Amino acid sequence: MIIDVDWIFFDLGSTLLEESGAERRRMEETVAGSNVTYEAFYEAALDAARRNKNGYKAALERFGLTKKPWRPEEETLYPETRELLERLSGRYRLGVIANQEPGAEQRLERFGIRRFFDVIVCSAEAGAAKPDPRIFLMALEQANCPPKRAVMVGDRLDNDVIPAKELGMRTVWVRQGMGGLAVPLGPEEGPDVTIGRVDRLLDFLKR
Repeated sequence: MIIDVDWIFFDLGSTLLEESGAERRRMEETVAGSNVTYEAFYEAALDAARRNKNGYKAALERFGLTKKPWRPEEETLYPETRELLERLSGRYRLGVIANQEPGAEQRLERFGIRRFFDVIVCSAEAGAAKPDPRIFLMALEQANCPPKRAVMVGDRLDNDVIPAKELGMRTVWVRQGMGGLAVPLGPEEGPDVTIGRVDRLLDFLKR
């Protein structure tokens, strides 16, 4: 159970936003015109994700292919996202700490959830990207919140759980997307709470 916190910060991709469509699109564009099949590239990405690595980046390096752009228009909201934010917003202050392409706030407006967040710190505008602790510290400073009074919720051990935990934040690992395939390698990588989908967060919060 997580108690005595004032702020909850969320990652976006594979946490609040379902990005499997965008992920597939980028992989298809990556292998187009090469001798690498989509299936081979995808399996290489899965294998890397299980070893706590960035699956797409590792597959690129393995096959020597060129990075293709992310297509945010292919992202959707998880069905439970909006109701979760509705229920949390009356009890906590909410924020975003995410590695995102430019225009994340506009995309959140498009999804109808921008209004829930008092602080949004994304890599494209912040000049720092997770797991760099600076991006977490920027958000905490904007929130005027000490780390011990904040929770970080995300799908990646390497980008979300480990750096937030090192700063003294509470951590929730959402095992969605490829990031959910990882395995903590020791207690220092273990989150305070592990959940299978983001709305299960409600079961572990207590004022």
